[in-house]
Amino acid sequence: MNPFIPPKSANVAIVDGRIDKEIENNLKRLGLKIIKTIKCHEVHESIAYHPDIVIHPINHNTLIIAPNVFEYYEEMLSNMGIKLIKGEKYLDSKYPEDIAYNVGRLIGAAIHNFKYTDEVLKYHLKKENIDFINVNQGYTKCSLAIVGEDSAITADYPMYEKLRDFGYKVLLIQSGYVSLEGQKYGFIGGTNGSLYNGKSIISGSLNGHPNKDEILNFFIKNNTNLIFLSKKNILDIGTIITLYCH
Repeated sequence: MNPFIPPKSANVAIVDGRIDKEIENNLKRLGLKIIKTIKCHEVHESIAYHPDIVIHPINHNTLIIAPNVFEYYEEMLSNMGIKLIKGEKYLDSKYPEDIAYNVGRLIGAAIHNFKYTDEVLKYHLKKENIDFINVNQGYTKCSLAIVGEDSAITADYPMYEKLRDFGYKVLLIQSGYVSLEGQKYGFIGGTNGSLYNGKSIISGSLNGHPNKDEILNFFIKNNTNLIFLSKKNILDIGTIITLYCH
């Protein structure tokens, strides 16, 4: 089970509150109810609206949320059958004070620099019997584009090596070529989300990416169709967190 891949076709998407109309309209065409993020004022402007900075799905119906913004999501997601748990760590602007909830996931494992992971989040991961794969990278969800339950794409070489050693299917790509306002570039993991196992969505076109062909072939190899939400180049919008709500 990978909590970033809904068990049935997603009907809710938590997305960066700054997305443009093209992305928003294409998400709506897919039948998704859009929950736009609220700004987390305490972190850097470039990531202040990123869902994966303030939210981590423990499983398909439980979200851990940073206390900075908890009340907003409690209101927005009430009556959706989703359990919301307030994290302990208040996020702040200086790295690593902003990474407590940015945990990567593949089937059976959580990937993070666990020295900085929120304690409530760690407790609930342990309750789910999730293995901990420790890496130096703090922005592990940002750095990990989920393709399937056990497959992902990253530009982080040490993370690539470690996940390969654990038997996961990982494609290594060049870093950069992902837009993120206020930064030199963003991360590939922040560009996408899953509608269900076998169908992914991505924030824009891969035409400007030197690994375009390898990325597209990797999705095909892992039996996953890719839907492009924009004609513009891919943009790091902090992961599209999708949910199947009853």
